[in-house]
Amino acid sequence: MSEVFLLSERQMKRIEPFFPLAHGVPRVDDRRVLSGIIYVIRNGLQWKDAPKAYGPHKTLYNRFIRWSRLGVFDRIFVALTEQAGRSKRLMIDATHLKAHRTSASLLKKGLFPAISDGQKAA
Repeated sequence: MSEVFLLSERQMKRIEPFFPLAHGVPRVDDRRVLSGIIYVIRNGLQWKDAPKAYGPHKTLYNRFIRWSRLGVFDRIFVALTEQAGRSKRLMIDATHLKAHRTSASLLKKGLFPAISDGQKAA
């Protein structure tokens, strides 16, 4: 697992309060799954191409979709920017990601952060 990206314990402690509570069956290791989600997105991979060290690709995909719809990632990003003492504006550079022609429908499905009422880029 030397080539595999893992969030540190310190990083996990900062974002754990934003995770939804487990209902019924306990979730698999949040650190491993969240690290896998970050690895896939950062490298522009398909879910099925995630390294086996992160667990089943279906688990990564399902957790990403579920938590995106619940707004977990939105809350994490907002909290981290506030803790850093930066402005309320959050900008993420995703120029390394490839966009498929069907990606425009993801905004309608609630898989991207809400757009603020502030001035939008032209």
